[in-house]
Amino acid sequence: MFTRAFESAARQRRVAGACVYRQALASLVPRQWRCIQLRRTYKYTFPSLNMDDDQLLDYEEEQDETITEQKLDNGAAGDAGAKKVKGGYTSIHSSGFRDFLLKPTLLRAISDCGFEHPSEVQHECIPQAILGMDIVCQAKSGMGKTAVFVLATLQQIEPVDGVVSVLVMCHTRELAFQISKEYERFSKYDQNIKVGVFFGGISIKKDEETLSKNPPHIVVGTPGRILALARDGTLKLKNIKFFVLDECDKMIGDNDMRRDVQEIVKMTPQEKQVMMFSATLPKELRVVCKKFMQDPMEVYVDDEAKLTLHGLQQYYVKLREQDKNKKLLELLDTLEFNQVVIFVKSVQRCSALHNLLSEQNFPSIAIHRQMPQEERLSRYQQFKDFQKRILVATNLFGRGMDIERVNIVFNYDMPEDSDTYLHRVARAGRFGTKGLAITFVSDEGDAKVLNDVQDRFDVNVAELPDEINVDTYIEGRTA
Repeated sequence: MFTRAFESAARQRRVAGACVYRQALASLVPRQWRCIQLRRTYKYTFPSLNMDDDQLLDYEEEQDETITEQKLDNGAAGDAGAKKVKGGYTSIHSSGFRDFLLKPTLLRAISDCGFEHPSEVQHECIPQAILGMDIVCQAKSGMGKTAVFVLATLQQIEPVDGVVSVLVMCHTRELAFQISKEYERFSKYDQNIKVGVFFGGISIKKDEETLSKNPPHIVVGTPGRILALARDGTLKLKNIKFFVLDECDKMIGDNDMRRDVQEIVKMTPQEKQVMMFSATLPKELRVVCKKFMQDPMEVYVDDEAKLTLHGLQQYYVKLREQDKNKKLLELLDTLEFNQVVIFVKSVQRCSALHNLLSEQNFPSIAIHRQMPQEERLSRYQQFKDFQKRILVATNLFGRGMDIERVNIVFNYDMPEDSDTYLHRVARAGRFGTKGLAITFVSDEGDAKVLNDVQDRFDVNVAELPDEINVDTYIEGRTA
């Protein structure tokens, strides 16, 4: 179910200059606000200037939608970093990015990436985001949430030398680096826009020098480093017009990060656009998120079963702990893959498994928290550039990171909860493409987490069969 809260009188005044754009978008917003799910129940709430809460028009309607499958080259602008990948995706939307009336420079960059049609979440959010509405969005991984705020802010920004207008924050350095690269990719034909990325693990003096000598218009970073730069006055936030939190549940849900975010928000103008995104957003955190916003447009997938990924084959292998290495090597030897991510639960196991794979002639690369920041980013880029086909990682790599060639994920160690499971396996099957997730189950604790996953997401994770049809998890083949 999607819940939409339309503009209040204040919001209408903020976007009064967008009337022409609204009219042009009318064709994109059908009479009954078609949404993206077959036989979905919709709820509409229309606040009026002089109406009490009990006078609001509020009704539910169930309708049938005919969903047609469209063959697309990589479908749409996925979460950061996707290049051209051939594949199919099911969507009712036949509109292209041109229908959003984006700047020619943006359309040219989008075309260069091979994207043709917006994803469902992009179709829902971008038109309203461009009009300046606050947005809180929960949508499954790999559906292009990053492109929503990147395109919306690039469309609206009016760069002024020395003035930071856009602030984007996320919970990890790697994700901040990736988002900054997305801004650079989509703004490459607008030479006036400068992007800066700031996070811990690198000398703050270097960041201070960048901000003083060549200040960016768009700042991407982690809350700790952003707060440090803002406190010492190097990063000036008084002109922020667009404030974005990606993977907001991690920042709002963590008490320390939330305090940092709250302090940063207080340094920004009250009148600004706020957008928050996540693949998982518990109801109790939605209330907190909305406290940072004014009359937000809310896009939630209330049925958690809908968070599971279309096209992703999920299996488990029951085995003893001491048999994991043997089984992993056997599967790597027999399965066809483009790239693989193997998740483990600790830094020590990450290093040990990486060494084992290399010794067994499976060249791999490892990423974990104890590496220097420059080394982590370098290794991430090597894997993204297809220099290595196997990555061993801790949960550091489990959220938001987008490598388009990954089509197999191994949970060598069971994740601690169902949320972490979802974010891990979402590294395969990005944007509705095919993929394979295999989870090792070695004790009762593992079995409990797997049962929680199946119950919460209403998905059947079957035992791994002796043979798997390669057509079911390799994109570009037909089953």
